[in-house]
Amino acid sequence: MAWRRGPHLSPSCGGLTHEARMAAYRHAQDYAYGMRWKRVRGAEYLFRQRDRRGNGKLLGRRSAETEKTLERFIEGKILAQERLAGLDAQLAEQARLNKALRLARVPRVVARILRLLEERNLLSVFSVLGTQALYAYEAGVGVQFLLELPASGDIDLLYDTRWQLTLTSTRLDGEGLLGLLKKADRSFEPVRKRGFRAANAGQFMVDLILAPRSMRDSEPVTFSEDDLVASEVPGLQWLINAPKLDTVAIDEDGFPAPIRAPDPRAFALHKAWLSRQPERDPVKKPRDLAQARAVVQLVREAMPHLSFD
Repeated sequence: MAWRRGPHLSPSCGGLTHEARMAAYRHAQDYAYGMRWKRVRGAEYLFRQRDRRGNGKLLGRRSAETEKTLERFIEGKILAQERLAGLDAQLAEQARLNKALRLARVPRVVARILRLLEERNLLSVFSVLGTQALYAYEAGVGVQFLLELPASGDIDLLYDTRWQLTLTSTRLDGEGLLGLLKKADRSFEPVRKRGFRAANAGQFMVDLILAPRSMRDSEPVTFSEDDLVASEVPGLQWLINAPKLDTVAIDEDGFPAPIRAPDPRAFALHKAWLSRQPERDPVKKPRDLAQARAVVQLVREAMPHLSFD
């Protein structure tokens, strides 16, 4: 058997706390960049900053009413930060228990990237492909694949081009995907300029890929001037259009790692197809086929609601 039954990821493993923490994080973000007095033509105005570039909006001249507005803002910010800190403490406590229960699986650098994508509301835009998707299937049914199956030094992020590039770029704070990777690990750098791959000091690689587009779509897919440029990979159309599995796994440090991956049936079929492609690296073909067979077995035995019909 390519997998074994593991401790099931019950809500007590941190999933519900993670969900509450994300809600608290988004609420705290409502207070980002602050509110302050700003002098304009000799008069003081209440100014609400909206981004790191200092852009914002004047809310009115200084008065009893605007002073109360500022007071409520400060109070709300303090409460939001306190709630977020409390949930972070709960997650840290749960992480210790998760490690003791041997639930810790997802590589920490992968988990950091996925949590950053979630914070920016981009999990629905970037799907996890390849070996790292196995952690989603593990978490979904409470099993653990044999160690040699998930072992990998890279992650493939499939960008859904049905999303507007400008919206994605905005959510990436104008720093692109590379900027987000550097927040996860500051040693990430492009393998080559304007390429699709970045690597960190430990040679863990992140590939930005997308399904082939029509000939009319000739503009490169990138999110900032010096960002990675997505590479079109044949055979990914069915993974873009397949249903997705959204779940929460546990990383090496015991913290929740949100993952969006293709339907496991689509994953298995794609991996089996890859294993037969002449241009595929011969070293990768046996692992492709082993992963396909393992996921097929998992679906048949642990996911009876999913049919291969």
